[in-house]
Amino acid sequence: MTLTLRQTILAGCAALFIAGCSDSNDAVASAGAGLPPGGGGGDSSLQKKLAPDAPEGQLALSVETLADGLVNPWSISFFPDGTILVTERPGRIRAVRNGALEAEPIAGAPEVFAEGQGGLFDILPHPDYAQNNVIFMSYAYGSEDANHLRVARAIFDGEAISNLEVIYDAKPPKEAGYHFGGRLVWGPDDKLYFTVGEGSRYKEKAQDMTTSYGAVIRLNEDGSVPDDNPDFGPGALPELYSKGHRNPQGLAYDGARDILWEHEHGAMGGDEINIIKPGANYGWPISTYGIDYNGARITPFTEYEGTEQPFKYWTPSIAPSGLAVYRGDLFGDWQGDLLVGALARTALHRVIMEGDKEAGEERYLIGERVRDVRVGPDGAIYVTTEDRGGAPVGKLLRLTPQ
Repeated sequence: MTLTLRQTILAGCAALFIAGCSDSNDAVASAGAGLPPGGGGGDSSLQKKLAPDAPEGQLALSVETLADGLVNPWSISFFPDGTILVTERPGRIRAVRNGALEAEPIAGAPEVFAEGQGGLFDILPHPDYAQNNVIFMSYAYGSEDANHLRVARAIFDGEAISNLEVIYDAKPPKEAGYHFGGRLVWGPDDKLYFTVGEGSRYKEKAQDMTTSYGAVIRLNEDGSVPDDNPDFGPGALPELYSKGHRNPQGLAYDGARDILWEHEHGAMGGDEINIIKPGANYGWPISTYGIDYNGARITPFTEYEGTEQPFKYWTPSIAPSGLAVYRGDLFGDWQGDLLVGALARTALHRVIMEGDKEAGEERYLIGERVRDVRVGPDGAIYVTTEDRGGAPVGKLLRLTPQ
C-alpha cells in the first residue's frame, strides 16, 4: 500500500471515526467503525497515564524586564538595527528600542479577527530584510461565522507598515475563533513555512487533504506554490507540506541538525513535539496520547499505520506555545536544546538534547504563562509572558545566566 493510498483511506474514515468517539463515555468499542483492519495500535493506557512535572532547572538566571503592560504578547521578532517587535494578539505591534517599550504602537498593522484565540500572531523578517524591508505576518481574519488564518507580506521601514499584500488564506473559512496555528519560519530552501490549526470543532478536517486545516504549509515568498511540494493525492491542496496536526503553535528550523521542529497542543494530554517531514501525516485525530476534555477517548490508538509518531509528548498537557533551538554563546551547556513555552503547566521548558535524542527536561520561570520564546542575536533567551484573560500585565523578558 502506498503512502498516498493510506492518506486517502485516513481522510475517508476520519469522519466516521470521530462520530464513534464523540459521546461522554469511554467509547472504545465504537471507535473503530470505518477504519481499515489492523490500521491502529499502540497502548491506549498511555492516554490517561500522567507523567510527573519536569524538575525545576538548576541554572540561576538573571531576568531583565524589557517591556511590561502588554496584552497577550504573542510573538517576538528581531531586526538588524536592534529593534524588537512584539505582537499583541488584539492587533497591535509594539516596538522595543534601546531596552525600552515605545509608547505608541507601530502604524499600519492589519485588520484582525480578535475573538476567542484569534488575533495578530507572528511577524517574520525576510532573510534579506536589510535590503528589501519585507516582513511576513500571520493573523486571524474574518468574522465569528467565517474566519481563517491569513498570511500577508508587507514593508516595514522601521517606523510603519505599508504595502500589505495577502499571500495566503487558510481554507475553507470556519466558524468560531479557535485553533489557528499561526507560526512562521523561513526554511533553508528559501521557502516560507507556517502552521494552520484544525479549528477545534473541525478535528476530522486534519485528515482531509482538500483543506488546510491541521497542516504545515510551504510557499514561495510571493504566495505561489513550489513545484517540489509533496503530493497528498487526488484533489489535495498543493501547498500542503504535512498534515494531521491539531493546533501547532511552535515552529523552528534547526540548521545544525537540518530539522524542522514543530509542536502542537493536544486535547487533555497528548501535546507533541514533531520532526516535520515532507508529505508526512502526524495522525490527529485518529491517533493521540491524550483524551477529550470531557474524559472520553478521542481514539483508542496511540499509533496508526501511515502516520508519524511524535518525537516527544506530554500527558498531562503543558499547552506548548513558542519554540526555539538554542544556539549561542551565553548558555554554553544548552547548545541544541529545545526551548518551549507553556501556557497550562506554566513555565519555560528546556528539553535537554544529546545529539538527536532527548536526554531530559527541566523548567524555568515556573508560574509564568510563557507565550513565545526566541534566541536573540546576542545569545540571550527572550520570552513573552501573558495573562490568560487578557489583562495588560504581559511582559517581554530577557534571560541570561547569572
